[in-house]
Amino acid sequence: VLFAVLNILGATQVGRIQVVLGGILLAVFTIFIVAGLVRPNGFQWSTFAAGESVFIGRSFWHNLSLMLGTIALVYNAYVGFEVIADDAEEIIEPSRNIPMGILVSLTLCTLIYVLVAFVTLGTVPWQELAGSETALTDAVGHFLPTIGVPMMGLAGMIATLTSINSAMLSATREAFTLSRDGVWPHSLARLSRFRTPYVAILVTAAVSALIAVIGLVDFLSYISSAGYLFVLFWGSLSMIRLRKRFPTIERPFKAPFFPLTAYLAGATCVLIIAFADGRALLFGGGVLILFTLAYYFSPVISRLVKDQMTALEPHHDLILVVAGNTRTARSLVHLGSILAQASEDTYMCVLSVEPRASIQERRAKLVLRDTPHSSKRVEPLIRRRSLRERFLLSEVAHEALMRNVALYTKSRVAPSVAHGILDEIAERDNVRLVLAGWPTPLEPEMLSTSIVKELILRAAPDVAVLLDRGLTQVQRILVPLGGGPHSRMALRLAYEIAAAENAEVLVLQVMTSTCDIEEFEDHCMQLEEIIAEVLGEVPPAFGLRVIESGSILGGILAESTRRPYDLIVIGASEEWASDDHLFGAIGDRIATMASCSILLCRRHEPVTLARLRHSIKLLERGPVITETTSMESAPLQPLSRAIQEPAQKRTLAPDKEERWREPEQEG
Repeated sequence: VLFAVLNILGATQVGRIQVVLGGILLAVFTIFIVAGLVRPNGFQWSTFAAGESVFIGRSFWHNLSLMLGTIALVYNAYVGFEVIADDAEEIIEPSRNIPMGILVSLTLCTLIYVLVAFVTLGTVPWQELAGSETALTDAVGHFLPTIGVPMMGLAGMIATLTSINSAMLSATREAFTLSRDGVWPHSLARLSRFRTPYVAILVTAAVSALIAVIGLVDFLSYISSAGYLFVLFWGSLSMIRLRKRFPTIERPFKAPFFPLTAYLAGATCVLIIAFADGRALLFGGGVLILFTLAYYFSPVISRLVKDQMTALEPHHDLILVVAGNTRTARSLVHLGSILAQASEDTYMCVLSVEPRASIQERRAKLVLRDTPHSSKRVEPLIRRRSLRERFLLSEVAHEALMRNVALYTKSRVAPSVAHGILDEIAERDNVRLVLAGWPTPLEPEMLSTSIVKELILRAAPDVAVLLDRGLTQVQRILVPLGGGPHSRMALRLAYEIAAAENAEVLVLQVMTSTCDIEEFEDHCMQLEEIIAEVLGEVPPAFGLRVIESGSILGGILAESTRRPYDLIVIGASEEWASDDHLFGAIGDRIATMASCSILLCRRHEPVTLARLRHSIKLLERGPVITETTSMESAPLQPLSRAIQEPAQKRTLAPDKEERWREPEQEG
């Protein structure tokens, strides 16, 4: 518990405690070695050299197997130096200090181990030590009878504490790295306010406590040694593999006699593992098989559980708001909140995507090569995404809270903004609508690289793009209706906005050919049928208008100037799937020429189907299409003609027109 708290407080505190404990341990072993060599009843060469021979077995191979089995048991005493490399992210000048730390500590510990064994075997006959579990206190009692035994008992406890401290520091950082990379559960990567992986530390502390309760020192030592050797074996082979895959990468750590060193290390590991305790090998193999199965089958099981839970739980729709900056995000969240409020069980996600290339560019500018403490300069980059999420949430949350709509923000890194948005959509199955901002200015040559164009072409959910020209409140909405699937989506969105804002909606249809009164009435009845089909009825706030104009574009623009509209909601034409337009020729031109805010909609349909429908419509219209809807013709003549048309020709349903004009007369 003490070392868990210290690890949570930070690596600096752990390092200071380790230095103090390690210093005490070195002092105790120094006293043991020096006193054992110089004091009476200490080391005696005759005692050390007593015995029949070094090898007391029946044959050379039998003796070798006994030695290798002993190595497999005591190898655990020679591991732990690699934890220095595990903590590379928290070490100053790692290219210099990590190799020095490993080599100095390994040499020092090897020297201490050999001298302690030398003094012990020269003080107490090996026959007495063979069955003893307290060999050091047995030896120190000969030359330091008063203080020796408690001193070595204290040293044993301190050695255990230093092992716990260093192992916990290493294990928590390994668990943090594996969970951060997605191999282990993501919860282990959570950081405390001290910037330490507190969940991984608590889990490691619990496992350590459980092992302490169980005991079984030899068995656990075999398991630990075999595990380290297994890791070292694959680590040695990975050195060779990485050298082949990335031959030009900078390598601050050098392995002498490479690749011979790696091959020898791997072969030695296999040899020693083969002589470990059979029960330990079975236990380690079982653990390995268990976690291998968990690694490969957990995604499948998680997906099945998720699908099952999704089937049991009520479905909640999501409106995904693409936030390029806080200004556009505020307008989009305002509109998204209206749409979410109109639908039951709908919430919003404000997504910001940062291209990976821009992060790497900023990191390259911030990090100073070969500069001490350069890792501290990168720290703002690590916190930037979370700070950006909190700032964005504080800026836009008010709009959602006013309408009691659930909202959260999310940021992700992707190769491009479009990739990030599409990946977010692919990870979910409840995205009802994608709201994005208009990509102004939009030139024809920029269409192929436009984020909105990629969303329109590739996004599975419906897509709506807002061109905001000061949309603070919505009182009047204009919906040009063509009858296609996209204009029906525009009608639905306009209805939801009007219901939430108590706004009036004018549904407009533009005729490009001369019609008599009966034909106007037929078109008005057709409009009513479309609205009733989409909405179930013609809402009281809806007005209908059929006008005659030389072009569809001119008629829509003429109506947009006749009254002060707050918002025009228009669906895409069949040209949205072409490479020359975003939402089609009419929608693109209205977006650039109208004076109020524009909401352009694209209902989800395959691109091939849209192109087929566009081709069929071109064949049906013939060459007349270029005269009525060509965007190359000047819009002024159709505009003036639409405005000057007599009212009786423009009105198909007088009752609807009168209902629409009532607010104007009262004003």
